[in-house]
Amino acid sequence: MSYSAEQIRSEFPIFSAPSEKELAFLDNAATTQKPECVIEAMNRFYRTHYSSVKRGVYRLSEKTTEMYEAARKDVARFLNAKSESEIVFTRGTTESINLVAWSFGRKFLQEGDEILVSALEHHANIVPWQLIAEERGASLRVIPMDDDGNLILSALPELINPKKTKVVGLTHVSNSVGTINPVKEIIQAVRALSPDTKVLVDAAQSAPHIRIDVQDLDCDFLALSGHKMYGPTGIGVLFGKLSLLNEMPPYLGGGEMIVQVTFEKTTYAPPPSRFEAGTPPIAEVIGLGEAVRWMQGIGLREIAAHESAITQYALEELSKIPTLRLVGNPKKHGSLISFNLDSVHPHDIAMLLDEDFIAVRSGHHCAQPVMDRLHITATARASFGVYTLPSEIDRLVQSLQRVTKLFQF
Repeated sequence: MSYSAEQIRSEFPIFSAPSEKELAFLDNAATTQKPECVIEAMNRFYRTHYSSVKRGVYRLSEKTTEMYEAARKDVARFLNAKSESEIVFTRGTTESINLVAWSFGRKFLQEGDEILVSALEHHANIVPWQLIAEERGASLRVIPMDDDGNLILSALPELINPKKTKVVGLTHVSNSVGTINPVKEIIQAVRALSPDTKVLVDAAQSAPHIRIDVQDLDCDFLALSGHKMYGPTGIGVLFGKLSLLNEMPPYLGGGEMIVQVTFEKTTYAPPPSRFEAGTPPIAEVIGLGEAVRWMQGIGLREIAAHESAITQYALEELSKIPTLRLVGNPKKHGSLISFNLDSVHPHDIAMLLDEDFIAVRSGHHCAQPVMDRLHITATARASFGVYTLPSEIDRLVQSLQRVTKLFQF
């Protein structure tokens, strides 16, 4: 079956909801809309077999546990992990990175060690490392970027010290300027310079758009968020190589992450249970599993091809607006575009576009160091998804031309 964004769009209730005008949702880098099958999977759980997982021998609990663990297997296949035991459910990319920082970091970081991140990182891949570095007496170093938003990878030999560099945190796709980093090549370079250095990939902006194979990448950790890939909020994933997860201490303590508890000593369950204390977000896990199956049913290659074509069309059409300035010119561009209009604040752009029922994001996109490097305070950002239509790009351009006229003096 050929790819049809129009047909895919019909599976999303929000696009048929009563409204003055059809919604052009161009904020997919922040979050994505949900197809009917995801909504229904979660509703069906609450309506027909709601219960907790793992703790009951009655049929409702057994069915729920079966579906919960089936979702873990689906995610493992989605990422091509060796085992579902390498898949830890979290609340999102932010918690996944924090888990690694506080668990791996507390065990393996020592005074004088170094953590390397890139200049393109979201705050979620900066702040946790700063916090653990302060606690452990380690320091943070940064892979620089050029004016176009490309990492300067020639700096790696100077930045990586085999005796000190313990972790590299790297975004797969920049959420602020859209750069697709060559993560496989970077990981290979890191391995060549320092075989024992561990690499964490922030895949929040790549998992919905690019086929990911953690074995091929050879990353040690990878984090993603369900709500950015057509699943519910409040659920994310941490992939970790099982050998590393086995060495890491618990991040949170409580029920289900233990083997035995006494007042003298507690022994911990093996991964992934060790890192999933308490009652989990069951409905959200079920919804994520459904979203993963839905995406695979369409095909990641088909999704990537569609979004690449939409992004290229948007770049071409936006370049026709004389007062529009693209922010970043990466060698490989993901499915988002940051831009500014001369003499118009990004927040004003977003508010005026909303009058035309066009949703875009404005601000620093939780990437203030990127904004500082490019000597700007904020951008407007249009980001695309599986259901984005060329006609929505046309509406965006027309609305931006209206904004330009409003601000002409």
